[in-house]
Amino acid sequence: MMKKQLQLWSLLVASMVLTITVLAACGDPTATTAPAATTAAATTAAVATTAKPATTAAATTAAATSAAATTASGTTAAATSAVATTAVATTAAATSAVATTAAVSTGGGGTIRIYSSLPRTGSSKEQTDTVVNAFKLALDDFTNGTKKIGDYTIDYVDLDDATAAKGQWDADAEKSNANKAVNDPDAMIYLGTFNSGAAKISIPILNQANMAMISPANTLACITRFDAPSGCDKSEPDTYYPSKTRNYFRVITADDVQAPALANFVQTLNVKKIYVIDDSQAYGKGVADAFAVSAKGLGIDVVDRASINGKETDYKSLASTIKAKNPDGIMFGGITQQQAGKLLADIRAAGIKVPFFGPDGVNEDAFIKDAGVAAEGAYATVGGVDEAKLSAKGQDFLKRYRAKFGNEQPYTIYGYEAMSSALTAIKAAGKKDRAAVLAAVAGIKDFDGVLGKWSFDKNGDTTLTDYQVRQVKDGKWTFLVQTKAK
Repeated sequence: MMKKQLQLWSLLVASMVLTITVLAACGDPTATTAPAATTAAATTAAVATTAKPATTAAATTAAATSAAATTASGTTAAATSAVATTAVATTAAATSAVATTAAVSTGGGGTIRIYSSLPRTGSSKEQTDTVVNAFKLALDDFTNGTKKIGDYTIDYVDLDDATAAKGQWDADAEKSNANKAVNDPDAMIYLGTFNSGAAKISIPILNQANMAMISPANTLACITRFDAPSGCDKSEPDTYYPSKTRNYFRVITADDVQAPALANFVQTLNVKKIYVIDDSQAYGKGVADAFAVSAKGLGIDVVDRASINGKETDYKSLASTIKAKNPDGIMFGGITQQQAGKLLADIRAAGIKVPFFGPDGVNEDAFIKDAGVAAEGAYATVGGVDEAKLSAKGQDFLKRYRAKFGNEQPYTIYGYEAMSSALTAIKAAGKKDRAAVLAAVAGIKDFDGVLGKWSFDKNGDTTLTDYQVRQVKDGKWTFLVQTKAK
């Protein structure tokens, strides 16, 4: 009897130990099984919930048996590792998705933003006001006033790349504008810049973001192609395109056409000796360099060269130097905002009456205001043809612009063309994707615009090559003659 009781007790104890061991090895199902992770936050919460019960289970197992504890610990570690791995993977995937969305936003509907970057402070404002007005008119015309292209709403934003302190474009302001555009996932196109020096800053920033840039006013040849007469550096233009894909385009003809066209006109006035001045900026120096080469090629003697920085108190000393050289004409390469008007006033005050020539950088009303009566008779080139030679579409634009906003400036019509080509590319791309929009801009051929029919070539330049010469008469810029490069 005693022996049977001992056998029964042995069986009971063995059964209890086996039960405790099994329970310890399996643990609490609700503690070791994590819910499926849908976000990084949810997964992290699951890890936190799992940790405490798993530790308790391990402690209980250890009290029961060493072998069972080892099993429970391994199970818990494996579960925790799996959850942690899931959390990291989910977080990485989420981060990647956000980064992709920030770079390029695709899909149907929503907003497509177009930024422009022009000097909206200082004396250039009178000119750029008309360009911005033309941008807006083009947007209304293209969308019939709806600002819609397909399912997308077009949002145009006007940025200023000038500062009151400088009274003209500023490198830091232009850099800030370009970065603002590339960091906006809705931004697809950048209209600008007005000054060629500013373009050198923004093109590389936009290039790395696959954002198309269309300028209504830049004429420096070195931005799009190497041109020795324009004084291009050997690294130009490749240095502006780190991605190796061209993203910059312009609807105005470059200085490697403007400079020889101006030189050709100067020759028709029987000028034999000319004094050349530049304003030290990229555009001014480039067009002056190209003009000097072209003039020499036409037999015109460049008697001397000088540079100004636009910060001089006066130009009386320079005027004396010019007078001593006794030239038949004076060519200034630069912009109004570099004190071109003051320069001419001091030249005339010194009794120098020979013709004064400038490029499109001075072909604006601000130049006449700065020079005063000294501006009378000055010449300047500007791209395109006279109004009378424009197509019906171009003449209609000018008529409607004047009725709504008043008189235009030389770059007004180029503003309309730049926005029109941008909207055409957005429509052709059919989606909010920078690469697709860029490809559509590059593919613009035989565009029938207000400037006539033209295309973007492989360098991003317009195929138009016409230039006109204007002269200040009775205090106003007046069309004189068409000119072309020889």
